[in-house]
Amino acid sequence: MKKEIDDNKVVILSGAGISAESGIRTFRDSGGLWNQYSLEEVATPEAWRKNPKLVLEFYNERRKDVSKAKPNCAHKAIAGLQKKYETVVITQNIDDLHERAGSKNVIHVHGEITKARSSTDPRIVTNIGYESIDIGSLCASGSQLRPHIVWFGEEVLNYEIAREHIQTAKRVLIVGTSLSVFPVAGLLKKARYHSEKLIVSLDVDKKPYGYQFVRGKATEMVPYVCNSWLEGLRVI
Repeated sequence: MKKEIDDNKVVILSGAGISAESGIRTFRDSGGLWNQYSLEEVATPEAWRKNPKLVLEFYNERRKDVSKAKPNCAHKAIAGLQKKYETVVITQNIDDLHERAGSKNVIHVHGEITKARSSTDPRIVTNIGYESIDIGSLCASGSQLRPHIVWFGEEVLNYEIAREHIQTAKRVLIVGTSLSVFPVAGLLKKARYHSEKLIVSLDVDKKPYGYQFVRGKATEMVPYVCNSWLEGLRVI
């Protein structure tokens, strides 16, 4: 039996588009990172086994990019919802911009660039901030550290807890995602019929059933949506 909708809960599902407006390059857009690197070279368990040095160098550069980026007004507007609502951010992004904007409850489903984990025991995770991981960087158990990132072919993190939150949310905002990465994109279908469901994007191939589409950049439209919700108003 499904849990009841919580009238005080807002869930945000964010993707690369919101961070792109802070200058963090995306993987799938034109000019994105996959045009410079093959995912088979840097984002699979096989790549790690074949050339761990290249994989570490790739993510060390990503970590530097994140350290230089700053939260934008969309990140800050989302954090501002906490003044009135229980606000849960489910993010596909590996950066920490939501946290730096002030969001307290952030669920990362694809990992975190500011963390490393044991290459032999995924339960051993450590905070490294913006430091590099090098060959010879070891965890407490003595194994080589790897990025705490979900690579292609690996299970996403925190899926069940993310699903539970979106099932009980009164308001759901999808922002900055192509809706093409599964299984996370499938979370949209878990939102309830009577909840207010919005997608903020420049474009969307196919609008999911029950969602309202708000065309625009995250930095333009997310503050508008969040301010409307803080005033207790429906956006559309």
